[in-house]
Amino acid sequence: MSYKRIAFLFAGQGAQTVGMGQDLASRYAVASDLFAQADRILGYSLSRIAWEGPEAELTQTRHCQPALYVHGLACLAVLRELAGEVSPVAAAGLSLGEFTAHAAAGTFDFETGLRLVAQRGTFMQEACESTAGGMAAMIGGEESAVCALAAAAGVDVANYNSPGQIVVSGEKAGVEKAVLLAKEHGVRMAKPLNVAGAYHSRLMASAAEKLGAVLATVPVREPNCTLVANVNARPVSGESEIRSTLKEQVTGSVRWTQSMEYLLDEVKCDLFLELGPGGVLAGLMGRIRKGMPILSVSDAASLEAAVAAIRS
Repeated sequence: MSYKRIAFLFAGQGAQTVGMGQDLASRYAVASDLFAQADRILGYSLSRIAWEGPEAELTQTRHCQPALYVHGLACLAVLRELAGEVSPVAAAGLSLGEFTAHAAAGTFDFETGLRLVAQRGTFMQEACESTAGGMAAMIGGEESAVCALAAAAGVDVANYNSPGQIVVSGEKAGVEKAVLLAKEHGVRMAKPLNVAGAYHSRLMASAAEKLGAVLATVPVREPNCTLVANVNARPVSGESEIRSTLKEQVTGSVRWTQSMEYLLDEVKCDLFLELGPGGVLAGLMGRIRKGMPILSVSDAASLEAAVAAIRS
C-alpha cells in the first residue's frame, strides 16, 4: 500500500520509560547529538535520567516532560535520516506532546521548544506541590454522562482519550467523590490514577499563567503542516492563537478523540506515526478508529520497521 497523507503523533506524560532513546543514541549520531544538546541547554544530564533513571527521578514532571520532548524529536531525526525527508500533512501531540509536535512542524526550534517544555514541567510540578489534586480514569461511560459526573463532583474533564476512556481531574476530595458516583452515572469502572497532581484542571492555573508569560516572549512561526491543538481539536495558525492554545491546554481538556477524528475525517490522513515510547497513542487510535494504520516508533527496531513501511 502506498501512503500519501502521513500524520506525526507525539506522546504525553505517562508514556516515559527508563532507557528511552539510549539505543538510538548509541547507533545514530543525530540522536546522540540531540540528547547532548539537551544536556548542555538544561545544565544537567537529562540523558542520564532518561537512560538510567531511577524511574522516580524520570517520572518527576520537570524531568519527564523534556525527556519525552527530546526522545520524540530524536525518533523523528533518525526516521528522516533513514527514510529521507518524510513530510507529514499533519501533526498532533497529547498534552506535553503538543509542544513536540510544534517543534517538529517548525513552529519553534529545538532549543526554544526544550526551554519552554522544561519551564512548563517546572511550573506544573510547582502547582502539583502547592495543591492537593488527583485524577481518575472513567472507563466505559458516555461522554455526556462523564461531563455530568464531573460537574456533580466539582472536578474537570482532563482528557477525552478515546471513546469510553475519559479522565477527570481536580481536588482529591472531588476526584474521590467522582469515583464513588461513577456507577450512578453509567460508568463501568472508575480508576484513580497514580499521578503527582491534577493535570489539565483549574488547579494548574498558576502554571498556565507562568507559562503564558514565557510564551509571550518566545518567537513562533507558522507550522509547516496542519497542527491540531488539544483544547479545540482544530488547526492552529498565527502567533496569537499558537501562544493562547499552548497556555490554555495546561488547564483545559485534552480533546484527543476529537483531534484524531479531525485528522481522519477532515485532513484524510491514511498513516499515523507515533514518535515516542510506550505505544499509548496507537492503543487509543485502535479504539477511536479500529484498523487505521499506525506505527509506533520508539527504538531502533521499530524505526526500521516504520522506514520499510514508508518506503513501500
